[in-house]
Amino acid sequence: MKLFVGNLSRDVTDDVLLEAFQAYGTVASATVIRDKFSGESRGFGFVEFAENAEAQAAVENLNGKELLGRAMTVNEARPREDRPRGGGGGRRFGTGGGGNRSAGGPRGGGNRSGGGRGGKSGGSRW
Repeated sequence: MKLFVGNLSRDVTDDVLLEAFQAYGTVASATVIRDKFSGESRGFGFVEFAENAEAQAAVENLNGKELLGRAMTVNEARPREDRPRGGGGGRRFGTGGGGNRSAGGPRGGGNRSGGGRGGKSGGSRW
């Protein structure tokens, strides 16, 4: 069974996490999640137990307990949601919209005039 461990101190390492949980059974893995660019802890991790009963004992005993000065949140990990991977998608900058703001000569016009008449009379402020 895989457990989610949240609210971890930035000083918690994989080894510290392993030590905290192995008192409750055989830990298959203990991993603190780190930022892929800076390498800093993101403040949460995962611990995987070989036996469900051991994992449940760890949840009951460690949820809310302090580890390096912070009260951990420990519960059963939920499966990852399927979501698009990588960049791409979403908003594309530099395409479409905008128009030529200076169209219409020195009195304004363009796509900001609102009523088709630039200058001081008629139309909208923009």
